Amino acid sequence: MISLSIRTSLYPLCFCGFLFLCACRHDMMNEPRAKTFSQSEFFKDGASARPLPANVVPRGEAQVNDAFHIGMTNGVYVTQLPMQLTPKLLARGRERFEAICAECHGRTGDGNGMVVQRGFPVPPSYHLDRMRNAPLGHFFDVITNGYGAMFPYANELPPDMRNKLEAESK
Repeated sequence: MISLSIRTSLYPLCFCGFLFLCACRHDMMNEPRAKTFSQSEFFKDGASARPLPANVVPRGEAQVNDAFHIGMTNGVYVTQLPMQLTPKLLARGRERFEAICAECHGRTGDGNGMVVQRGFPVPPSYHLDRMRNAPLGHFFDVITNGYGAMFPYANELPPDMRNKLEAESK
């Protein structure tokens, strides 16, 4: 006969084992997903993507100024900064450049930052003619979406900070 102390310790152990076995189901392991613009039986028209309702405002803020938010106007990179250039704006841009960009681009923009010295691919120098002649919108686009080995910073930097960085990099 099993003693009372062993029996009372077996009950919680059996209960935990039962819970563990109940959780071993694979119902949602291979859940089907709808790919954008693929056929779907869920809606009557057969489309998986739905049109946006009228007057929808994107999460965060409404993008009413393309030059400010995407660095382009009518599909062409902007050449002028979409905000007033002030010493305060340049100082803030310089501060953020040294904190975020200088690790790869170097403090002077020569492309020889500490990360590069440790083996990361060399970014182009801002002192090259092709970089000096590039429109400001190009820098905004590269900061937003990344380019080559550079990671995108759209999630880390709001548009106003990206504009300050493009002003500093130019």
